[in-house]
Amino acid sequence: MAISTTHLLIIVLAPLLGAILAGFFGRQIGRAGAHAATILGVAVSCALSGYVLWQLVAQGAAPYNANVYTFFEVGNYAAHVGFLVDNLTAMMMVVVTFVSLLVHVYTIGYMAEDPGYQRFFSYISLFTFSMLMLVMSNNFLQLFFGWEAVGLVSYLLIGFWFKRPTAVFANLKAFLVNRVGDFGFLLGIAAVMWYFGSLDYATVFGRAGEVLDGRTIQIVGSTEWSVATVICICLFIGAMGKSAQVPLHVWLPDSMEGPTPISALIHAATMVTAGIFMVARMSPVFELSMTALDFVLFIGATTAFFTGLIGMVQTDIKRVVAYSTLSQLGYMTVALGVSAYSAAVYHLMTHAFFKALLFLAAGSVIIGMHHEQDMRKMGGLRKYMPITFWTTVIGTLALVATPFFSGYYSKDTIIEAARHAADGRGWVGTYGFWAVLLGAFVTSFYSFRLLYLTYFGEERFRHAHASSEHATHDAHGQETHHEPLHDDGHGHHDHGHHGVHEPHESPWVVTLPLVLLAIPSILIGFFTAGPMLFGTDWSGHEQGTPFFAGAIEVLAAHDVMAQLKDTLWHGPVAFALHGFLTPAFWLTFAGFLLATLMYVWRPGLALKVAHALRGPIRVLENKYGFDDLWIKGFAGGGLLLGRGSREVDGKLIDGVLVNGAARVVDFSAGLIRRMQTGYLYHYAFAMIVGLIVLLAVLIRHWT
Repeated sequence: MAISTTHLLIIVLAPLLGAILAGFFGRQIGRAGAHAATILGVAVSCALSGYVLWQLVAQGAAPYNANVYTFFEVGNYAAHVGFLVDNLTAMMMVVVTFVSLLVHVYTIGYMAEDPGYQRFFSYISLFTFSMLMLVMSNNFLQLFFGWEAVGLVSYLLIGFWFKRPTAVFANLKAFLVNRVGDFGFLLGIAAVMWYFGSLDYATVFGRAGEVLDGRTIQIVGSTEWSVATVICICLFIGAMGKSAQVPLHVWLPDSMEGPTPISALIHAATMVTAGIFMVARMSPVFELSMTALDFVLFIGATTAFFTGLIGMVQTDIKRVVAYSTLSQLGYMTVALGVSAYSAAVYHLMTHAFFKALLFLAAGSVIIGMHHEQDMRKMGGLRKYMPITFWTTVIGTLALVATPFFSGYYSKDTIIEAARHAADGRGWVGTYGFWAVLLGAFVTSFYSFRLLYLTYFGEERFRHAHASSEHATHDAHGQETHHEPLHDDGHGHHDHGHHGVHEPHESPWVVTLPLVLLAIPSILIGFFTAGPMLFGTDWSGHEQGTPFFAGAIEVLAAHDVMAQLKDTLWHGPVAFALHGFLTPAFWLTFAGFLLATLMYVWRPGLALKVAHALRGPIRVLENKYGFDDLWIKGFAGGGLLLGRGSREVDGKLIDGVLVNGAARVVDFSAGLIRRMQTGYLYHYAFAMIVGLIVLLAVLIRHWT
């Protein structure tokens, strides 16, 4: 059974058609027409993506690799639009379209009264199209098109409420930081074109060893660099921007300035996963450079641990989840760095479900709390919002890698892979292992802290409401921590009538996606870890070909997943039971106990700890100074350079050279003008004086 080109075109074009209808004809078709067109387009794409995955896995269909359109030709090079669909691509297609479909449904309730309703649906459908073009591409040029398209649409969505200064700042921040990463990415693609003479995946991967093995290049002075290392590091710099790795991570927490549905889509299934997918897809090239893999491992480990620490001190419910995303992306990057590519993309898949769940649950809380996002003004919500509460519990247990939940099978595999790889990788391997291991404690603490501050304890919203309502009135609805669900596009927020609002459960269009995301957050790891990680059936019995065979290539010496299969994998039940005995589980349990102690058993302890550790907490609240580095350092330095250039241009070039020369000419012209009086006796007098001077010179010369 062959995969149909028509099906693949429909998968890509259906969301694009929905985006066009909602964007260009939104007024004609109305709100219902806009969400119907986009949801139908994404639903068709999701259904066909599932069918393609079924063809590949159940029916044994051959991977699809063909060009469907020639974009242009220059000399011997032809740029094509083409698709490469194998198990890796099909998995990404299903994850992207499924999460996007639920986000579309959720948006009906979340953006119900927003004047930009049709525009928002157009953007998120266009986002889905862009991500599908990225993951389905069979060449670097189309990959770059999708890469830039998701960046552009994320800019539009983060700044969706375009009259809010914080939203405009956040979308510019995301756009500019990603341009830094994309510069490296473009250099990597250019190097691929230079050395291979082609941008086609199959050509590059098939000749990678032949072309790159042993080849070096001089970059600075006489230092020789491996070409494979240069290409891989340049490509990974692009991934650092898209997948928010230190130090290019600063844009992602601020992306929550966009409406919550897009936060879920960016953080779970689209933009931030692009970098992880790209490195996994480029595994035949990355396997040729251990230096590049060490660089990837170091960056991922740093991101996994240190950005997680920042999440421990956040008070905005969405920012906690945002820093959680940064940390989990670091885990995926660590897996890439130890050549456990299948574990990286598997964690990408499981993370998409429970992270989308946590973001959408946070949005449900914001709806129920009438736009409040500060967890210090919440508490006791579990009795008011039971569906949101229980789905948040499920998402939390999956995130902290509780055995039998989906996050355990992916996250614990990464920790085990880092442990196995640590022995042969020197200090960077040891650093990577300890970062992901200690990260288990950090993840547990901030996750349960969010759960307790939001759903347990005193109903603090009753005490905070009067002061916050007064502040809202004074600020005309522009209080910092409020996300305007019903913003008019000009920064004016509708906070409803005055008076104490009782929290309430969200409508079914909001809670249904939560329930549908909670199911895979519990079950999908149990049934897919064997096939996707270890090449067995779901129960642990041998089934032949590994799931990602042919899509991900790993050198035998680097194949840590094969080692884990032989020593650790005996089926999902045994693997989960083993999890209760691991150091990662006990660190997770310690984080749970500490959060419970500080926020449930002895709530006053949190203030004492905050006072005692105010120095380190201030460092975390300042995000290690990275914002200052980028905003005041690079951006501020550029601004100072521009002002200095303006001063040089104004005072030196204009003032001295241009205006100075003009003044000299003017002064000289004034003197000469005074000499031209028009009187004959003046000219005769000048001639007599000149003659006397000439005679004096001649007489002196002759004598």
